[in-house]
Order: sequence, then structure tokens, then C-alpha cells
Amino acid sequence: MLQSLGQHFKEGGWGMWPIVFWAVFVIAITVERSMYLFKSSINKDAFLSNIQKCILAGDVGRAIKLCSSAQAPLARIVKSGLMKVNRPDAEVQAAMDESALRELPKIEHRTAYLSLLSNLAMLSGLLGTITGLIAAFGAVGGHGGEGGPTIDPARKAELLAGGISEAMNCTAFGLIIAILGLIAFALLNGKTQQIVDDINESTVQVLNLVVNNRSKINVGSGQQAA
Repeated sequence: MLQSLGQHFKEGGWGMWPIVFWAVFVIAITVERSMYLFKSSINKDAFLSNIQKCILAGDVGRAIKLCSSAQAPLARIVKSGLMKVNRPDAEVQAAMDESALRELPKIEHRTAYLSLLSNLAMLSGLLGTITGLIAAFGAVGGHGGEGGPTIDPARKAELLAGGISEAMNCTAFGLIIAILGLIAFALLNGKTQQIVDDINESTVQVLNLVVNNRSKINVGSGQQAA
């Protein structure tokens, strides 16, 4: 398998190197983003259920400890709001908004580059295709000029086959990297949007819980947990 890929890579000529260059970035970003988003994931329903139980019981300190143990962007944003639970509602909302402004760029970071890199890989493959076809057509029409030696038909056929092989291999490799990159972009972008939606929904629910249950909240427990 690897030997076959190596042979196709060699036949693709210089046009394969730009494709490999973009492929390295596609793989690196895909792996890095997958790991980060996996660590950032949290069971939103279970998390909010536990936070709700703590708030309804008036134990904000326990709710803050739950957020600290979760180690996820959603938990850190909610924790920022709960730390301000002894302040007016607007300040609770402002604290969560401020924390979200720090967390959301980290969640969305680099994912958009996958679409760009996929297009660059495809265009690099197209460039290799064009240069390969130029070489192929040059071989077909090749001659030694007026009074010059004529290119041997066997040599002409060899040059023609080499040019076509270069063009097709660049096309194939460019499309493979582009397809894989776009699939990775779609999956990671979907996961990113899910996390962002969970954050937006959860912050509203937590704020409503705080507003509607202020009479039950033990402010002292929240300050102690901080």
C-alpha cells in the first residue's frame, strides 16, 4: 500500500509537494481541534440539572464547586456568573458575558482554516494537472524544428504517458486532501456550533434560575467557595 502510494507520489512530479504541504496543516488542525473540542464537551442536561438542584437548595457554593470540577468552557462561564450571585442581575449576566468572550474564540479557533486549506489543496492539484497536461501536449507536438532531429515516436509516447500520469496523480491527491479536509471541517464546525449553542442556552437558564430563586440562595456559601 505504502509502496503504491510512494510510486503514485513520484509520478505526480513537483505538483505533489504543495499538496503535501497543505495536507500537513489539515491533519494538524484536525487533530488539535478534535482533542480540544472533545475536552470542551460536557453533558449539558446533567450539568444544568445538578446546578439547578444546588440553586434550589440555596447552596451556591456547591454549585461553584461543581463548575470548578467540570473543566469545560460552559462550566467556567456559569461559574463566573455564580461568583457574582450576590450582585444585581445585570452584573451576573455581565460576568457570564465577559467569560464567554474569553472562551468562545478558543472554541472557534482555527476550524475555519480547514475550508481554506482544502480549497488550496484542490487548487494545487489543479495546477499540477495543468502542468502535466502541458507536458503531455508538448510531447505530442514535439519535434526538432525545421531541419532539426525528429523526436523518436517511442520517446514521444513515453513523454505523453508521463505527462498524463503527472496530471492524473495531482488531480487525485488534491481531491483526496480536499475531500478529507472538508469532511473534517463539517464535523468540527458542527461540534463547535453545538458547544456554542449549549453555552448560549445554559447561560440564559442559569440566569433565570438565579433571578427566580434569589430568596433561597445562600450568598455566604458562594463567597466561601470563591
